[in-house]
Amino acid sequence: MTDPGVPAAAAPDAPPPRVSYLVFRLERRIRACLDEALARHGLTTTEYMALSELRLRDAPSSADLARIAFVTPQAMNLVIRDLEQRGLIRRDPHPRGGRALRTRLTPKGLSTLRRCDRSLDSIEAVMLAGIDDLDRTTLAETLTLCARAIHPGTRALTPALRSKEPPP
Repeated sequence: MTDPGVPAAAAPDAPPPRVSYLVFRLERRIRACLDEALARHGLTTTEYMALSELRLRDAPSSADLARIAFVTPQAMNLVIRDLEQRGLIRRDPHPRGGRALRTRLTPKGLSTLRRCDRSLDSIEAVMLAGIDDLDRTTLAETLTLCARAIHPGTRALTPALRSKEPPP
């Protein structure tokens, strides 16, 4: 019987794994670690993403937060409502009036976010332990370039998605 913790050896003539496959596997492993670490602080990954974005940007809309967290606007509205009820964010009327509300971190939200950040620092330290500073910088820059290249508004991606070529 094989050990489920040890990956099977690749066939000798197998092509190397696709970069997108490796990124997907890494994302799934990171997500599992994130979910576990954030749960200890009483947050979900989606809530953490929303709080992190509120720290970075001045009062983004719920729709912006939904796009960033890869959830529907309706789901983000529920997240925002829950975070507000727990005192982690506050929503104030927009200075120009109307129905828009400006969402901001509260001191309690910022404190919670900082505790979560320390947990995530630990996850990244383990993940990147075998990578020197120069390679870490290169990795971050390369991943950023890849993400920008396939951002939903990118024109360069459109022809590739419409290709009629059958898969090999």
